[in-house]
Amino acid sequence: MLSAHIRQLRSLRGMTQTDLARILGVSKQSVSNWENDNIQPSVEMLVKICRCFSVSADYMLDLSQRQYLETTGLTVEQLSHLQQVVDDLRLCQLSDQAE
Repeated sequence: MLSAHIRQLRSLRGMTQTDLARILGVSKQSVSNWENDNIQPSVEMLVKICRCFSVSADYMLDLSQRQYLETTGLTVEQLSHLQQVVDDLRLCQLSDQAE
């Protein structure tokens, strides 16, 4: 679960293991070990990973499927546009599931 989330979030952001390692201040081998479920990151490192990807620890640990976007600094108008995009994506998903 945790390993898959790290790999997926890193890949979705177009980051290499080396990129993530540099951001977190660890070796590429540490990232590889996390993603291959050889070792688990420390609690402190889990917090850094969550902050890096703007997700909750609950999401990373499969305690919740809720995902969040960091929207600090956006205007009300920008947030409204973002909400419209999210709503459109949900409608597309429902439409695809109905077919």
